[in-house]
Amino acid sequence: HSLPTLQKLGSIVHSNTNAQAVAESWFVLFAEAMGDAMAVVDLLVDDGFWRDILAFTWDFHTYEGRDTIKQFLADQLPKFNPSAFTLREDLTELHMPYEGIAWIQAFFNFDTTIGHASGIFRLVPLADGSWKAHTIYTSLEGLRGFPEKIDLRNHEMNCGKWDETKEQDFLNEEPTVVIIGGGHSGLILAARLKMLGVNALVVEQNERVGDNWRKRYTSLHLHEPFWCDHLPYFPFPPSWPVFTPGLKFADWLDSYARSLDLNVWTSARAHTVEPNATGKKWTVKVVHEDGREHQLEVDHVVFAIGLFGGSPKVPDILCQDGFNGQLLHSSQYKSAADFRGKKVTVVGSGPSAHGISLDCVDHGVDVTMVQRGPVYVMSAKNGIPKFLGVYVEGGHPIDIADHITLSFPNKFGKFLHQCMIREISELDKDLLEGLRKVGFKLNSGEDDAGALGLVWSRAGGFCIDFGASQKIIDGKIKLKSDGNIARFTPTGLLFEDDSTLDTDVIIFATGYVNARDALLRLLPTHLHNSVQPVWGLDKEGELNSAGRELGGRGPDGEKLSGLWTVMGNVSLSRIYSKFIALQIKAYEEGVFSGRY
Repeated sequence: HSLPTLQKLGSIVHSNTNAQAVAESWFVLFAEAMGDAMAVVDLLVDDGFWRDILAFTWDFHTYEGRDTIKQFLADQLPKFNPSAFTLREDLTELHMPYEGIAWIQAFFNFDTTIGHASGIFRLVPLADGSWKAHTIYTSLEGLRGFPEKIDLRNHEMNCGKWDETKEQDFLNEEPTVVIIGGGHSGLILAARLKMLGVNALVVEQNERVGDNWRKRYTSLHLHEPFWCDHLPYFPFPPSWPVFTPGLKFADWLDSYARSLDLNVWTSARAHTVEPNATGKKWTVKVVHEDGREHQLEVDHVVFAIGLFGGSPKVPDILCQDGFNGQLLHSSQYKSAADFRGKKVTVVGSGPSAHGISLDCVDHGVDVTMVQRGPVYVMSAKNGIPKFLGVYVEGGHPIDIADHITLSFPNKFGKFLHQCMIREISELDKDLLEGLRKVGFKLNSGEDDAGALGLVWSRAGGFCIDFGASQKIIDGKIKLKSDGNIARFTPTGLLFEDDSTLDTDVIIFATGYVNARDALLRLLPTHLHNSVQPVWGLDKEGELNSAGRELGGRGPDGEKLSGLWTVMGNVSLSRIYSKFIALQIKAYEEGVFSGRY
């Protein structure tokens, strides 16, 4: 596959093309054809894409090419009987994202036998003057007969009794869903489920909601602008800072849980998740900080334990016990103010390493960054407006922006990002050249697609620069990138080239363990082999387990029915939590008809 360039298509597009008329003409044919797989694929180019999220498959699928799409439609259209197609005329536009590339993007709504759905199509021009779809995206929006309870308000006066009528604590009855982890992912899903009338209990090991942010280093902030990070039902106020400080976000999460009356047990840890033999699918043993224990019997357990499960990863380096200084992981770091007058070494060159090193410079602390491998770097100033271009101040509403993001299949998105990275690299040319001159190792990401492939494959290996890169160039953050660490010495580190680095403090900004490893600790060993990879993309370019049940579609999937994961940054959690909530609600109401 490649981009549908005008040269490849043998066509031209004029900027005054009547996008609305073209979209309407194509859409009439599409709506009429959506009962006949052959008629539908005749409206697509031969190498087109169709991405479906729950609408026709109860799963996440990306289909490529005429034959694959035709088979999918032939199998599924009769089951879901789509109808009531309407075109969103207000959202039809001609897009020319890069030179030599053009398409008409349009939104539509429709119904199926199970619910309400939406879609996006992108039409490209052909040599004969006609237009066909290159990408079609369809997704389930809601279940028929089970709308979100977002417009139902209690008009009764409840003065003085609100605390008595808060949600139940589940001491005497069972929740429907247990969510392990009360960070943003777990809370967002709890809110989604509540609006669908599903009782969920969040189990959070910290003593206060937001502590997973509150206990991290004080200079931490979200790396996306706030208009990308709104939480469902509770958007940030318009005066919110563009990049949310971590401590501020911690308080916002606490307020979110309280304002939406979410059920959260704090100072409680999920100890085990075991198959249940008495009716429900799973038994969750919860141990409270004061020693109390509860056994919760539920049909659904969601692991919202963070992208990496919260367990620090530290490289195995010889002679660690021989070092006379202080060793810590970035998860233990709070502020460079703790190290004034000392020499600090930060091992790693990703976002945390950059953030901690910049914090050291700001506090006048002598700091050296030890880079172990190349990373992709883009500046926040030039990279974010392009990388997150659909999320802009004054732009589309957040739900529309989310759908646009989803409507690009990840395999196709790679080709777009290759164009994008070239633009960003040109804008960042001076910064990148300065880094190379001082020995900082750079790359352009997997397949030259910048951060996109690195996000999906390992959620690391890239850095959005907020000022640390210039400090590296200026020598204010010292750099050691010319050799691997061999072992510790009493005064610091010895490298394989026999060079040494004396230091008082070594901070490992080396990430966290795989999320799959973290959740396996909660499950019995006989189920471990059935757990699919959690992060990373499958052969279709869809996330392996995030948003899905852990067992996947394989032969062992039934063993893990009712076990889910939700993770990622705020926007990913906002997006995928909706689909998890819809699936759980469908299970509970008996309308889930099986994955395709």
